Amino acid sequence: MVYMKNRLSLAQIKTEILSGATVALALIPEAVAFAFVAHVNPLVALYAAFFVGLITAVFGGRPGMNSGATGALAVVMVSLVVVHGVEYLFATVILMGVIQMIVGLLHLGKLIRIVPHPVMLGFVNGLAIVICLSQLGHFKVVDAVGNQQWMEGSQLYTMLGLTALTVLLVYLIPKVSKAIPAALVAILAIFALTSFFDINTPTVGSMGSIAGGFPEFHLPMVPFNIETLYIILPYSLILASVGLIESLLTLALVDEITETNGKNSQECMAQGAANIVTGFFGGMGGCAMIGQSMINISSGARHRLSGIAASLFLISFVLFGAPIIEMIPLAALAGVMFMVVIGTFAWSSLRIINKIPRTDALVIILVSVLTVIFDLAIAVLIGVIISALFYAWDSATHITVNVEQRKDTKVYHLHGPLFFAAISSFRELFDLKSDPENVIINFQYSRVWDHSALEALSRLSQRYQDAGKTVSYEGVSRDCARLLERMEVTVKVDERTAPCYEVVTDH
Repeated sequence: MVYMKNRLSLAQIKTEILSGATVALALIPEAVAFAFVAHVNPLVALYAAFFVGLITAVFGGRPGMNSGATGALAVVMVSLVVVHGVEYLFATVILMGVIQMIVGLLHLGKLIRIVPHPVMLGFVNGLAIVICLSQLGHFKVVDAVGNQQWMEGSQLYTMLGLTALTVLLVYLIPKVSKAIPAALVAILAIFALTSFFDINTPTVGSMGSIAGGFPEFHLPMVPFNIETLYIILPYSLILASVGLIESLLTLALVDEITETNGKNSQECMAQGAANIVTGFFGGMGGCAMIGQSMINISSGARHRLSGIAASLFLISFVLFGAPIIEMIPLAALAGVMFMVVIGTFAWSSLRIINKIPRTDALVIILVSVLTVIFDLAIAVLIGVIISALFYAWDSATHITVNVEQRKDTKVYHLHGPLFFAAISSFRELFDLKSDPENVIINFQYSRVWDHSALEALSRLSQRYQDAGKTVSYEGVSRDCARLLERMEVTVKVDERTAPCYEVVTDH
């Protein structure tokens, strides 16, 4: 990655630092909100955002990507915290980090490559909708009995007006100058406007205090026994999966936007190390954040400095700047996030929805909906499974044969992959009764993919043998020929032209 090796110019350093400040400001209300979702103190989320953001910025596989406490993890944590308490959460986050590091060491992050493009589009659209819905909470207030209800009257109109003004500023400022990130200018402008005119509107402080000290080392106060492991292991596995899926998909998205290549295994290792450290310092753990990453990238940040700056700004706000940061209007931060939603949503997917195969369109819509209803991990997993099933069915229906007559021998030239889903179609291609005594099946334009295919070939040979005829196979790979010969099937292998591929079996 050439851009990582180039020295930072003074102009780029300024961009990186200002972008980091913008990300830190946008991150605070999100982290506080996720803390409430997980039923933990806001500082637990802010400490997680600091450690996860800093460590992944320094050691991660994707410069320019931001990590911290996320809603996808918070919704998994809530039941653990409610039933067992926050100390078990810290232990769970540590084990989560260990699992993620193991995934990185085994280079399993490369499995993200099997995620089809329609699933990626659904992931992006779903997360954009989730980010949008999460901002709607800023338009609610708590009544006298502690219930949330929508704002009304002048309070609502003020909130809507300030949010709309923020969106307009973020849109217009880059057309005038790109010297300072538009999101940062918009936040400062709305802050100045509400302060000067003493406009009454919800602020960051209305969500809860963010003031605190520097996080201290804390060993989780849980029994170190097998019973504890039984409690935290299922949560750790789910959190590790959700965290890595969201991080690696965000990495792939940033790769596409910046036209560069991140390192999946390195990112897995960094995410794991970050969560281990976070667990020992009283944090709720985290992963990549698509919203803040989009703010960072759109502000022009491309290097590790932006992520480092965002983390340092965040902890500085907690230690020294809480009174000022708590005065920032939530409308300004909501407006910035609404612009992130607009920039994140794959609008092109709406234009091409009638031009792509119906199966791909279905996957895009399904993953988007499932991301909103359930969570990212479930949505992506189901999307990949359905895409694979559609592909298997489509491939199974495209297996065909051309027949050639050679004196007293009939040759079947097979076209298309032979695997478990194509077996039924494969059996229907042969005319056993009218075939001559010698039959050859040529695989020059086909491949034998799995054990089911080998078993089908073995049974076909047995059928011809029972009918007093012989069938042999040519054009298969050496690996396939070896396995077929173990099944006592006649195979002709031309060492000069035999294809080189392995058969996936259950041996």
